[in-house]
Amino acid sequence: MSNPLLEEWNTPHAVPPYDKIATSDYLPAIEAAIVEHNAEITGIATNPEPPTFENTIEALEAAGSLLDRIAPVFYVLVSADADDEIRELQTKISPMLTAHRGAIATRQDLFQRVKAVHDAPPAGLSNEQRRLLEETWNTFVRAGAALPDDARSEVLAIDQQLSSLQTRFGQNVVKDANTFELVLETEEELAGLPHSVRRAAAREAKARGKDGKYVFTISRSSITPFLEYSSRRDLRETMWRAYTQCADNGGDFDNNETLARIATLRARRAKLMGYASHADFVLDDRMAKTPAGVRELLDAIWTPARRRVREEAGRLQDRIQSEGSNFSLAPWDWWYYTQKIRAEEYALDEEETKPYFSLPAVRQGAFDVATRLYGITFHPREDIPVYHEDVEAFEVHDADGSLIGLFLTDYYMRPSKRSGAWMNAIRNHSTFGGQQYPVVFNTCNFAKGDPALLGPDEVRTLFHEFGHGLHGLLSKVGYKSLSGTSVKRDFVELPSQIMEHWAVEPEVMRSYAKHVETGETIPDEMIDKILATQTFNQGFATTEYLAASYLDMDWHEIGEDQAPEAESFETAAMNKIDLVPEVAPRYRSTYFQHIFSGGYSAGYYSYIWAEVLDADAYDAFTENGIFDEKTATSFRRNILEKGGTAEPMDLYKAFRGREPSVGPLLRGRGLD
Repeated sequence: MSNPLLEEWNTPHAVPPYDKIATSDYLPAIEAAIVEHNAEITGIATNPEPPTFENTIEALEAAGSLLDRIAPVFYVLVSADADDEIRELQTKISPMLTAHRGAIATRQDLFQRVKAVHDAPPAGLSNEQRRLLEETWNTFVRAGAALPDDARSEVLAIDQQLSSLQTRFGQNVVKDANTFELVLETEEELAGLPHSVRRAAAREAKARGKDGKYVFTISRSSITPFLEYSSRRDLRETMWRAYTQCADNGGDFDNNETLARIATLRARRAKLMGYASHADFVLDDRMAKTPAGVRELLDAIWTPARRRVREEAGRLQDRIQSEGSNFSLAPWDWWYYTQKIRAEEYALDEEETKPYFSLPAVRQGAFDVATRLYGITFHPREDIPVYHEDVEAFEVHDADGSLIGLFLTDYYMRPSKRSGAWMNAIRNHSTFGGQQYPVVFNTCNFAKGDPALLGPDEVRTLFHEFGHGLHGLLSKVGYKSLSGTSVKRDFVELPSQIMEHWAVEPEVMRSYAKHVETGETIPDEMIDKILATQTFNQGFATTEYLAASYLDMDWHEIGEDQAPEAESFETAAMNKIDLVPEVAPRYRSTYFQHIFSGGYSAGYYSYIWAEVLDADAYDAFTENGIFDEKTATSFRRNILEKGGTAEPMDLYKAFRGREPSVGPLLRGRGLD
């Protein structure tokens, strides 16, 4: 039978024909692509000609094109629209791909050819070619190719175990999150909740077959407004505990044993590779270089953040007592009383701002910023096959009219989608072997509406992911493995986080923030209030983030012989940094997908590391004008277009003229 994944894609821009692909097509297509890739690899490894850059390094870059085309199509669904059948397939396909890639990266005859080219690189290589050679070498070495046979075999076995465990961890989080719903019916239960929050909960209830009721979930877009506005303290506690105990409830979806096993296997792998810990192994290939380097940055911010969060906790406790209550501030009270103080001190209620931030208008605002900065434009395409009706496609053109690529958005939360927000690409830009245009996705979890209305934090999230999208779209790199977001993990957040600054610029807000019913431009008074709150509650926001970063580092500095029990380990980690009891880490261990099923193990610090870069970089725009053509062109040429073709700090210095300072970050968070 024919398989659309293996056939030519006669679609606009040769995008995946999602409308023709059946779930049953994925496994045989990926198996066939693996067979083809193995044949290509064998041809390279057994080439009788002496190894050269062209017949070895570039040949490896070109190999596996069918697999590179198919696998991302499947993994878009895994994250954004997975049913039980897709999740079951993932448990088969992920270990299969891990084993396949591991076998290639540790194949000895192939490694010897790579080593020969690396040890005696030919003269005349371009900077990008030298970078490809170095990254190819690092891939083999970090996969264990240089190890003795027994150690190499153990590393491969560990990699396969980790692939299965990490898949299980992520699926457990999604499944356990989907089992919880707070169903409300009475006015007493809904006390304090504004109409927009109720409407979103009513839509969620209807989607779940509970028409006439109100359903709240532990998705951020659902739980956050509930914690901010519900005057039912008992229900706030129920929601908070459901969120912080996700995948920590015993039963089939419990992650305690899984995460401990992941951590110890990573520690064992690091030891085999010659490193003291998994953190040492990971950071050796990052800007930070060492765990000590990470902790130095975290400590520098932790001290002022801890001081500020204690001041904030005291203010909230005073507010509780001023209302005649005598209970002690608890974590489920923080959002509620913070919202009250924000509304009073800044006369700003998020419910008043939301009508000015309709999702279509905010997205267009992000598009317009990109147009003003880089001259690029976005054009809707309704003929692009998509995997879900919520997905919208845009063709992206440069200022001269030339095609840049495709940009697709999938913004609404649903049970088939994992939580959070992310960017991914099913095709990266490259010119090696022919021009290839990028196809980039932005995926979020906003509550659906007609139209959807966003809070200020969600506006920033949209701009953040759009920044990742620009990084993928604007890449101008020869080799796809160095393209777009294929950069050091602690550099990848710079293009995304810097975009958040434009989201709240008064000039920008006036251009896109129009009242959804009247068309009125957002009042300057409201803009001033939004800006005044930028440093409000930053003790809390910084503390919960840093606590998760410390927790990540602690998990990945354990030894291979340790088998920590998650709750006691986490408690000890938080006691060590003297975390205030009213604040929990942003992610507790059992649902910390960034580090146990995503790519941020020993790397969650990357967001604050990149914030040092983005705050310092944005200063260049504020100094010269936020739409200064020369500054924007430099950022595009030196950061967005370069991908992973040079060391990140070299790219940054080419843009800024110097290394970054931590001062703008502390100032931006009000911690200086």
